[in-house]
Amino acid sequence: MKITNKKIAAHKSSVAWLQRQARDPYVARAHKDGYRARAVYKLIEMDEKFHFLKNGQVVVDLGAAPGSWSQYIARTYPKSKIFAMDLLEITPINNVEFYQGDFTTDSALRWLEEKLNLVDAESGTADVVVSDMAPNTVGHKKTDHLRQMVLLEYAFDFALRALKVGGTFVAKSFTGGTTNDLLKQIKEKFEAVHHIKPPASRKDSVEMFIVATGFKG
Repeated sequence: MKITNKKIAAHKSSVAWLQRQARDPYVARAHKDGYRARAVYKLIEMDEKFHFLKNGQVVVDLGAAPGSWSQYIARTYPKSKIFAMDLLEITPINNVEFYQGDFTTDSALRWLEEKLNLVDAESGTADVVVSDMAPNTVGHKKTDHLRQMVLLEYAFDFALRALKVGGTFVAKSFTGGTTNDLLKQIKEKFEAVHHIKPPASRKDSVEMFIVATGFKG
């Protein structure tokens, strides 16, 4: 692949990323299937393995941008209600309500609570909470891992409040020591917990995903 943009060509990391994108079969597949990002196939592969998505569900998508996970859910399960959130704006998706903001702030949580009717509800109202949230990495493995764990803990705490009994929590994590401690907490709250790396996740990536099904309430 020849890089014609001189500014991009001057940066080796940019060139490597573009060349990797050009060789990536998931990128080509996403373009062919009309999805916004290759990341959609991580969700598809996890859903095909664990069957946690169904028509008519209430689904929360955290870290949604550019929107491929919400796009897949809305397209495949059109009777579902989807509430998505991200710091970055996304192009609107039919049947998806989107909030641009920081999930860790009170204002963002209030928006979700209102949409899910959690303020007056005696228990959770969501069937599935998915999170592909990730921090801006700095290249220091321990620091990046700790930042990811903070987001994962926020997502887990929200899932405990938002999910119905029997619900599912799916979230990105990074490989690292403290993951086992949080996994233990998650296992106490769900019937089955899996820590996996979907085939669509790049081999050189440290990302893993937690798939927790059967929320005990």
